[in-house]
Amino acid sequence: MTKEATQDLQTAPVKRRGRPSKSSVDLPTQSLPQHRDESGNLQTVGIGGLETQRVYHGNFIEMVSQLPDQSVDIIIADPPYNASKGNELTMQYGTLPGFGGSWRKIAQVWDDMSLHDYLAFTLSWLTEARRVLKPTGSMWVHGTYHSAGVTNVAMQMLEVEIINEIVWYKRNSFPNLAGRRLTASHETILWAHRGGKRAYRFNYEHSKFGDFSDDDLKSPGKQMRTVWDLPNNKPRHEQAHGKHPAQKPVRLAKRFIELSAGPGDLCLVPFAGSGSECVAAQEAGLHFIGFDTDESYVEIARARLSRGAK
Repeated sequence: MTKEATQDLQTAPVKRRGRPSKSSVDLPTQSLPQHRDESGNLQTVGIGGLETQRVYHGNFIEMVSQLPDQSVDIIIADPPYNASKGNELTMQYGTLPGFGGSWRKIAQVWDDMSLHDYLAFTLSWLTEARRVLKPTGSMWVHGTYHSAGVTNVAMQMLEVEIINEIVWYKRNSFPNLAGRRLTASHETILWAHRGGKRAYRFNYEHSKFGDFSDDDLKSPGKQMRTVWDLPNNKPRHEQAHGKHPAQKPVRLAKRFIELSAGPGDLCLVPFAGSGSECVAAQEAGLHFIGFDTDESYVEIARARLSRGAK
């Protein structure tokens, strides 16, 4: 891609006068083309060496190098939590009535690294994420107590500024079978921007007055707080093509998008899994690009997206 084309994809900040608004943002002045097909879905657009509206089978750290600097509006990342080593919170196989049926420990090589390797891995993917994120963009990164601290430190090392730490309360959490710990009933989500001038987009009015009726902790007309009570259950159609052991509900990714992006923006999903974040982007009218190293999950994601495109 030419230098001129790369510059066209970048966002020029909007000058502000006087005191900044509560949202503290400079709104984007450009987006990718928004041509739609007969079904109303955004058509594929080439950017760098990649195409939007696709989930790629491959390593994010290697493939994202094809994207231009500062070309992405929102990143939703659900990296491996490095939770397999010594993890006593889940069963290898088993069923417990009333807690979602079968549960399975995530026991794969990518989820079982040394602390040194996991920090290096986190720094590697965050470096690329920061590079492609626009000054007006946001990244949302999932974690648990296994990984959130490492992600926090890595962000500080890279001067990625954390905007908020979100606590996602999970009502239907799986109990601690050994009876040696408290039940882990939340996950951590870090909302961050690339650092420097605080130009990130924040749809403040929506956060205050939008419809969040599925969240028992959100009062209508009140500022949104950092503890969210969003159900973790997935409707049957979200798992119709297969399941992922760490699959998130589409409604969660939609909230990220509603708070910090808009139609026509580009959503990057470094660890797409079974595609919930890509589905959320598609339904919200965003361009998206996803990656995953597991071909079976890529096929599930593509099937879900194809279903939504009909």
